[in-house]
Amino acid sequence: MFTHKDIEMRSIFVINCIDHERSMRVKNGELMLEETESGKQLTLTKFPFQKLLALFVVGHITVTTPLIYKCKKYGVALIVVKPNLRPVFYWANSAEANYVLRKRQYEYRSDDLTIARMLVYNKISNQKKALEKTRRKDDKTTEALNLCNASLDTLSDILEYNHLMGLEGQVSKAFFCAYYQSLHWKGRHPRMKTDVLNVCLDIGYTLLFNYVECFLRMFGFDLYVGIYHRAWFKRKSLVCDLMEPFRCIIDHAVLLAFNRKQFSEKDFVLIKQEYHLKHEKCADYYSVFFNALVTYKTELFKYIQQYYRCFMGCKSVVQYPIFHFK
Repeated sequence: MFTHKDIEMRSIFVINCIDHERSMRVKNGELMLEETESGKQLTLTKFPFQKLLALFVVGHITVTTPLIYKCKKYGVALIVVKPNLRPVFYWANSAEANYVLRKRQYEYRSDDLTIARMLVYNKISNQKKALEKTRRKDDKTTEALNLCNASLDTLSDILEYNHLMGLEGQVSKAFFCAYYQSLHWKGRHPRMKTDVLNVCLDIGYTLLFNYVECFLRMFGFDLYVGIYHRAWFKRKSLVCDLMEPFRCIIDHAVLLAFNRKQFSEKDFVLIKQEYHLKHEKCADYYSVFFNALVTYKTELFKYIQQYYRCFMGCKSVVQYPIFHFK
């Protein structure tokens, strides 16, 4: 399993192949990243395998057998994902037989809300930070901030699951209403494609979901066994859990993109009362979210690593990681 030394001394190498035709191969024991330009192979960079923790390949790339062999030898996780960050191929030697972790997951009591409250606390804290970054003083923002503060104060007293879910939903409703008021917010409608803003959030959250899933797989978690989100058919509840503190990254990226005119309603087409992003614009939108997420790749990995260690060690909730949105 990965250690703190691995995190400090080894790198997570993210290769963006959305817009360029690239390939990876092994030469003189090192990873060679190459790009085809005008029929010629150009070497972009080379990297010793001993300094790699994980290889994230986004898009389409050529991978050789010697590369897979080297990844196995040096314990480098290899993750190939589509432009929307949905995993296509995943391999990590360290997580193949982590049955102790899964046994611990299955034994966790479903009525224990200790970790769930921590996740919701972290999410609301980051929503509060996102609202403060807008520097608005209007009534909606003030009301949302007050609700965040009141919820953070009362979270530790919540003992019922439905009460916790209701509080999170209430805060999120107020947050969205205040945060996106300049974009004529109409309400959160997941996967319904009723307006452009909701579609953008759906795209961003899907990318975040896939990104978190890749990191969780590196440790061998059963993705379907959650702490906060309960078991549901084909739902990776644990991924839903641990993406909650990081949703603010997507929320902020969407607001900035609309303010900077990177996102626009003209990039969408209305089909049977549903808004769909034009195919030729997908790469542009994916790149915005990809760049936002990659900025926090080290924080996200360390968060999940610390979560793993706390969960395995049955540690106090005060020792669990907290992600601080900047």
